[in-house]
Amino acid sequence: PHLDRRGARFARGSARQAFEGGLTVTGCGPRPRIASLGDGLGDPIIEVEKVSKRFGAATVLDDLSFTVGRSEKLALIGPSGSGKSTILRILMTIEGIDGGHVKIGGEQLFHMERNGRPVAADERHLHRMRSKVGMVFQLFNLFPHRSVLDNVTLAPMLVRGARRPAAEKEALELLDRVGLADKARAMPSQLSGGQKQRVAIARALALRPEIMLFDEVTSALDPELVEEVLNVMRRLGEETDMTMLLVTHEMSFAHDFADRVMFLDRGAIVEEGPPDRIFRTPTQERTRTFLRKVIAAGLRV
Repeated sequence: PHLDRRGARFARGSARQAFEGGLTVTGCGPRPRIASLGDGLGDPIIEVEKVSKRFGAATVLDDLSFTVGRSEKLALIGPSGSGKSTILRILMTIEGIDGGHVKIGGEQLFHMERNGRPVAADERHLHRMRSKVGMVFQLFNLFPHRSVLDNVTLAPMLVRGARRPAAEKEALELLDRVGLADKARAMPSQLSGGQKQRVAIARALALRPEIMLFDEVTSALDPELVEEVLNVMRRLGEETDMTMLLVTHEMSFAHDFADRVMFLDRGAIVEEGPPDRIFRTPTQERTRTFLRKVIAAGLRV
């Protein structure tokens, strides 16, 4: 059995059938769900209000609004180009917005107050807000000329001002947590893709974020390496109260991992709700069509 972050035990279950018997979800049963803002409960840590985002003539996000509760695990699913990754990049301030508001912990992300008036956030404000969020990308983005240990220690030293001895001690603990304590002195070129992605997760955790963003972190991996990364994410979900947003094409994992699933298409939310409802009895035809295609593709898009 597994022990979730609140101490509740759940046993390994037999294979379950979802989405009208078509989507096979195997392995561990889902962890106990926390109450989400979708249920009308919870304290919001992320608030997105009427956000629009355009790239040239293309509207990527169209008047988008949603909230995420503290400790909630939210899976974003949908076809390529639906705006899923753009949402994460906005929360990380890699991308700006063309309209609307975003709040993290009740504080505006892209605006600040000056002389009693809201103005565009300066770099100091963005840097402070960014420190609350960690992100793991599709590609590992490790420094190839630095050891694994250096890759994990550099961020807290530069961003949090941590001293090297303390940063290295914490980095070794994090590498042990992701199963790579024996690779601390290795170079990225000596690692498999799955190991590189686990280093990237440890690096993001080293910043001690309140929110973790995972952007299709298994899409660049060989199929046999996917599970080792998903296992690390499962443990994080079970052992911590961190808020997590996950963009994924791994539908089985999304079903078991998330408290809530949000299906997007063309920059808008088509449907959202508990995983069982979204995968078993979706109410929107667009969601059903998408899931049928996912099934035909073997659970991955």
